[in-house]
Amino acid sequence: MEKERGFTLWFTGLSGSGKTTIAEIVEKELRERGRRVEVLDGDIVRTNLSKGLSFSREDRNVNVLRIGFVANLLTRNGVGVIVSAISPYKEVRDQVRRRIIDFVEVFVDAPVEVCAERDVKGLYKKAYAGEIKEFTGVSDPYEPPAAPDLVLKTAEEEPEESAKKVMEKLEFFGYLAPE
Repeated sequence: MEKERGFTLWFTGLSGSGKTTIAEIVEKELRERGRRVEVLDGDIVRTNLSKGLSFSREDRNVNVLRIGFVANLLTRNGVGVIVSAISPYKEVRDQVRRRIIDFVEVFVDAPVEVCAERDVKGLYKKAYAGEIKEFTGVSDPYEPPAAPDLVLKTAEEEPEESAKKVMEKLEFFGYLAPE
């Protein structure tokens, strides 16, 4: 039996941009196609793998590197990995990209105003009020990728449309057989 080619699909973007929503749709599609897949969501990883880290630049980088390490292990072993993490700093994202051969970077692009409107957790409201320090997009920078493999404009398209573009990109790169 031929081993499936693993990949890391890395969704990056502001909190509320739609990363997790799109990742969930893509995960479902991949499972329906019989692919082995694991999801590494930033919030869940932070709770289980990176507990105790702050939101300083250094700790955010450590968190992203940890996610990248796990993603690389899974990818090398034929698993499709979906990462949904703000991963705000270009330098550390590029470092992870260099380590993972089969890496697809997806910039989930939504204006901060749209993300703040969608904010179900109330984090933007607290950040604008100064209650949350170092909040990406408000009091801490988000550095967009210079050359992502795919850009999703989630203020202009529905999540299903964005997910379809992701699936087409995975087919284009040869990680999935075309439907």
